[in-house]
Amino acid sequence: MKKILLLVAIVLGLGAFYGLGGEALLEPELYRRWLQQQPLMAALGFAAIYILVTALSLPGAALLTLIAGGLFGLGWGLLIVSFASTVGATLAFLTARLLLRDWVQAKFARQLDTINRGVEKDGAFYLFTLRLIPLVPFFVINLVFGLTRVKTWTFYWVSQLGMLAGTAVYVNAGAELGQLDELSVSGILSKEILLAFVLLATFPWLAKGLMGQINRWRVYGPYAKPRAFDTNLVVIGAGSAGLVSAYIAAAVKAKVTLIEKHKMGGDCLNTGCVPSKALIRAAAVAQSLRDADQFGVKAVAPEVDFAAVMARVHKVIAQVEPHDSIERYTQLGVDCVTGSATLRSPWEVEVNGQIIRTRAIILATGARPAIPSLAGLDAVDYYTSDTIWNLRRNPGRLLVLGAGPIGCELAQAFARLGAQVTLLGRSSRIMPREDEDVAAVVAQVFAREQITVITGAEAQAVSQMDDGKLLTYRQDGNTCTLAFDTLLVAVGRQPNVTGFGAESLGLAVTDRGTLAVDDKLRTRFPNIYACGDLVGPYQFTHMASHQAWYAAVNALFSPLKSFKVDYRVVPWATFTAPEVARVGLSEAEAQQQGIAYEVTRYGLDDLDRALADGAAEGFVKVLTAKGKDRILGAAIVGYHASDLITEFVSAMKHGHGMNSILGTIHIYPTVSEANKFAAGNWKRAHAPETLLNWVQKFHRFRR
Repeated sequence: MKKILLLVAIVLGLGAFYGLGGEALLEPELYRRWLQQQPLMAALGFAAIYILVTALSLPGAALLTLIAGGLFGLGWGLLIVSFASTVGATLAFLTARLLLRDWVQAKFARQLDTINRGVEKDGAFYLFTLRLIPLVPFFVINLVFGLTRVKTWTFYWVSQLGMLAGTAVYVNAGAELGQLDELSVSGILSKEILLAFVLLATFPWLAKGLMGQINRWRVYGPYAKPRAFDTNLVVIGAGSAGLVSAYIAAAVKAKVTLIEKHKMGGDCLNTGCVPSKALIRAAAVAQSLRDADQFGVKAVAPEVDFAAVMARVHKVIAQVEPHDSIERYTQLGVDCVTGSATLRSPWEVEVNGQIIRTRAIILATGARPAIPSLAGLDAVDYYTSDTIWNLRRNPGRLLVLGAGPIGCELAQAFARLGAQVTLLGRSSRIMPREDEDVAAVVAQVFAREQITVITGAEAQAVSQMDDGKLLTYRQDGNTCTLAFDTLLVAVGRQPNVTGFGAESLGLAVTDRGTLAVDDKLRTRFPNIYACGDLVGPYQFTHMASHQAWYAAVNALFSPLKSFKVDYRVVPWATFTAPEVARVGLSEAEAQQQGIAYEVTRYGLDDLDRALADGAAEGFVKVLTAKGKDRILGAAIVGYHASDLITEFVSAMKHGHGMNSILGTIHIYPTVSEANKFAAGNWKRAHAPETLLNWVQKFHRFRR
């Protein structure tokens, strides 16, 4: 009832204001007459009108501020407008809060959670910044902050203080104009008037500079900035993100120091991409022997020398290692240091007992395997994606915990190399980030290759038995057990946010466990950046490299030039057989976001090259905007999916649609034709039937 009454009052107030000629209340002559007869009533009446205009979010507040200066002078005008504007803004704030806040907070609770926490922590500072720098209309600020949880008293006093400088500039301009007896060139060009207009024009820039200085004081206040620096940039971590950051810095002739406490190349080289793909390749060779009969070649059961397989994995690592080595990066001009780095201040990094003073820092400390809270886990030997490469024998009955990309890739590889694999995941299916039809193709292959898949299961405990190990888990309300020999934990990766002094500098951590950065990859200190798995939101080697470019350029050239990270087109792949690759929206994501879309599919069982290669399993699926050829996303499951997806990545990046793909020549016979045929299916579904009917009549006439 209160909301209804308030809404009615607002509508009546607006109707009365415009219906009864409220615009006349903005005329300066009205107040001049009052001012001559009853100065106090003139001031109170003007304040009341100002409060009404701002409370109802009507246009004209800036004009009224100028009028106040002309009528009452700088001193009294500033006093009247300062309090009237704050009272009116607070009433607008309370109106938005009463009418909409509860509904908005309930409707968008998840999306607003981070904003609410930010407002609770730094809401006063955000509000002060917006009030001081008048780039956003004040009535918008009033309404938007009313939807948040900022306290009313905080809103009032911060608004009073924040608007004071801007109000003074406007009132002063009005006061100077009010002193003109008549409009004339000489009067308008007087130094007082010109100064007032210069202040009016430059105030946003002056306020922005002042706000920047205040913010620097808030952030850097406790620390003493060195007068000189030993280097332009220190990069902590020599994984993909760190290596690319250092490479770029050296390429633009900056002095850069790269610190790594373990091995150059990070996870990708030593425990991730490189060894896993070498293992997957060995597994594919073994599987090809089993499937040889479909090509007219006698199939045989492969004899897997597991130790030799793992030896080749390490050989491949050694072959790739020079690309990421200290020697190579030293030749590029990077000062490589082996040791544990610790942040001592925003400009100082300690390593091996020495302090390096640097203008900027990039944190690229990566991530590590997440370890679940599982009873008995510490009492049994288990492997992760970091340690599985120490294995030198067939794992026997291998239990893989986690049905995401890492778990699925390694489960299939070890199964093809002769292990008896069980894959257990908490979700209702494997690969929960992919659409159900995509994951179903891989699940069918897993079943054919005799990989046991248990989904919708919650691991409870593991224990050591005389003849192996035992897992206890819950599924569909039942308690179940599973015997196994070897355990691989693959439930995800956890960012390395500790161990290098981030806590001592107060660097924030998000709910996802990543280090908090802004859209330019800056931490709370504008000269400290972070990228890669440490910050997410995508834990891919190619994304770490992508972010590293932005981090390095911003760290080296800010504030002269800086860039926001582009996350618009992010592809990824899971290297199972068949492969799964995706870019852009999935169907599930489009539905969650309420985006209208159409689906076009092309089955690889129709593709000549796939049939010839005996790899006709899977499909290409493309999401396009309703009635348009604009690509919203693409998912491919099948032969060389990780290569095929690149065409859709490029098309989305450069704004090309399905017509462009259809009009591009693709070599025959290649698997890349699948993309063109998918575009052809889209074109047939959107054929201009009316036009074709007329064309048919034209051809009939010509016959």
